[in-house]
Amino acid sequence: MYSTSKFKRGIKIIFQNEPYQIIDFQHHKPGKGAAVVRTKMKHLINGFIINQTFRSGNKFNKPDLSEKKIKYLYQYKNIYYFMDPISFEQFKISKNVLKKNINFLLENITIKAIFFKQKVISIILPNHVILKVIKCHPSIKGNTINNTTKRVKLNTGYYCYVPLFINPGNSVKIDTRTGQYIERYK
Repeated sequence: MYSTSKFKRGIKIIFQNEPYQIIDFQHHKPGKGAAVVRTKMKHLINGFIINQTFRSGNKFNKPDLSEKKIKYLYQYKNIYYFMDPISFEQFKISKNVLKKNINFLLENITIKAIFFKQKVISIILPNHVILKVIKCHPSIKGNTINNTTKRVKLNTGYYCYVPLFINPGNSVKIDTRTGQYIERYK
């Protein structure tokens, strides 16, 4: 159980029966009245950020969160299928839960799933993935002087900007946190 005096950035609490993560907080002691703690919190299921003020000394439970490594299998319509490689148990995760992470899902990629009340609420991808360029304009000799870029389509359907020397069929390393090109992969 957490008290408002134990708040730190990053801790997770249960507020109104939902899991939240403290993004920022500030203890405030007005000249008159009791001390309060102003917080900025992120809802761990839908990602909404709220500002909430609590009385100093309020107590909150820790959410029952667990992590498990799972493998991505395939997609059918807006449902994505995953499997626990140890128990072979399969999970369905909707596109709404995965959000922008679907841009970096490759068959058999191992990821971490965050569970709350036996339900997947989010996933954590590896920091980098290797994707194949399937569509772009061909490179032209001599276009290596400037830092100019071009837009390409990758094998997951994701579009990003890469240097001009990248051609269709090349593999590129992409940062899953920012969605940006890192380097050509050989």
